[in-house]
Amino acid sequence: MLKTLGAQIKEFKKDSVITPLFMILEVIMEMIIPLLMASLIDYGVNTGDMGHIMKVGGIMLIVALIGLFAGLMGAKYGARASTGFARNLRKAMFENIQTYSFANIDKYSTSSLITRLTTDVTNIQNAYQMMLRMAFRAPISMIVAMIMAFKINARLASIYLVAVVFLAVMISIIIPRATKYFRQMFEKYDALNNSVQENVSAIRVVKAYVREDYETDKFYKAADDIYDTSIRAEKLVILNSPLMQFTVYASILLVSWFGAQMIVANGLTTGELMSLLAYCMNILMNIMMVSMIFVMLTMSHAAAKRIAEVLDEKSDLQNPENPIMEVSDGSIEFQDVHFAYGDGSKEVLKDINLRIASGETIGIIGGTGSSKSSLVNLISRLYDVTKGELLVSGHNVKEYDMEVLRNEVAVVLQKNVLFSGSILDNLRWGNKEATEEECRRACELACADEFIQRMPEKYNTYIEQGGTNVSGGQKQRLCIARALLKKPKILILDDSTSAVDTATDARIRKAFAQEIPNTTKLIIAQRVSSVQHADRIVVMDHGRISAVGTHEELLITSDIYKEVYESQTQGSGDFDENGGDN
Repeated sequence: MLKTLGAQIKEFKKDSVITPLFMILEVIMEMIIPLLMASLIDYGVNTGDMGHIMKVGGIMLIVALIGLFAGLMGAKYGARASTGFARNLRKAMFENIQTYSFANIDKYSTSSLITRLTTDVTNIQNAYQMMLRMAFRAPISMIVAMIMAFKINARLASIYLVAVVFLAVMISIIIPRATKYFRQMFEKYDALNNSVQENVSAIRVVKAYVREDYETDKFYKAADDIYDTSIRAEKLVILNSPLMQFTVYASILLVSWFGAQMIVANGLTTGELMSLLAYCMNILMNIMMVSMIFVMLTMSHAAAKRIAEVLDEKSDLQNPENPIMEVSDGSIEFQDVHFAYGDGSKEVLKDINLRIASGETIGIIGGTGSSKSSLVNLISRLYDVTKGELLVSGHNVKEYDMEVLRNEVAVVLQKNVLFSGSILDNLRWGNKEATEEECRRACELACADEFIQRMPEKYNTYIEQGGTNVSGGQKQRLCIARALLKKPKILILDDSTSAVDTATDARIRKAFAQEIPNTTKLIIAQRVSSVQHADRIVVMDHGRISAVGTHEELLITSDIYKEVYESQTQGSGDFDENGGDN
């Protein structure tokens, strides 16, 4: 874990080294001041020697200024090192998440990744800054102050030693008990972020079902859980303060009492007693700082572990050593393919054998849970097959460079996402170099140009985050146009015309047949009308291919297909002919 996180310090190593050096210089200056103060009192104030007072006072001023400068520089470089470290952690996490396969992403919830990129990194940043400054300063200052105190008077300095041991024992009891609560707290943050994310992204559904009170209660519960866990931890940590005050006042009283007796007996000077009291405060306050360092490290340990998990996670999918850099055509072949999610204990695809010629249009139909989407996700290698082989253009998909393969396989999902920006910005996700004319042509094929022309800014119309200012059918057509701009060898439409009316669906299919005849088209649909004109139709049932054939053939050979067809044409039918976009 330390090696993983430490690798992200990178260009801030110099700042990370300079910071503790300035802290040590500050400590040295602070340790000199009590000695100078003792000399000023014993040989200046008590003897009335103004020359000595001016001389030592001047030296004290210089030492104080050097200490101030060292403290300021330590703060400057410490802040730069810690914020830079946090920036690098966020960048490294985000970049690694981009390499994840779908299987990797399935391990983490969205809210958990957000918490790790924000709250967890902030805790690491604070802990790192404290470590660079206080973790060096406090122990060194305490040790040096203890040595100086023993040098002045070992008997009185022994009081400090007893106080240090007492506080160390008490802190060692408190901190481990608080640790478990801090660890629990970060898991509570995941639940809170999840509540916020779900509510904001689905606010229209919340309002439509009048579930504001329910969502508010859920959020309050998540917030209260964090509050309760934090209170439990803070109740333990706050014990540091009364323990510290008790120890400080007890030490001052004991040193003052025994010191006064020693002054009367000429065993100690007034200046030495003042120095001992100064060292007393220094020692005990640094113990307090050490205890706070332990608290911060305890909190950050849980955060560091969670961040390291994201950084250490390696994609299940890797490029081969010498990948194929060109997909020559859109032919696809499944050879005894099996597939299972997660640990592989339950296969969702079994014994898949299917050959698709380049340019062929294949319809895929089946009930909910028949693994239609799982089948096509394997083609662009979003997941790897568990068993068997999947060939594209005659080569196993594992032999291709993944970027090359995915650039030649365009996927349009039922729930595609539009990003904040203009319509042109969204379309150019398919091809960032596409001209406005090319974008318009793709939209004409996807039957999107007609509604874009009615918008106030046409292709420069701003799309809200998630595409909330366009209808479901409009969003799907924009996503189809975006996919067409890739000019792919293989086009996968995963129930991507479910929100458009049947007339528009037919126009889109006709445009595909005429304009991109050489592109292999796989159309997943619930409606028979969306696939009945395909070259062949694949009927899926419980993860297996139940039947393959044309519309007419399947009406004779496939009971499943015949039942679906009859239920849609003789039963409820399609009633969305004119209302798909409303």
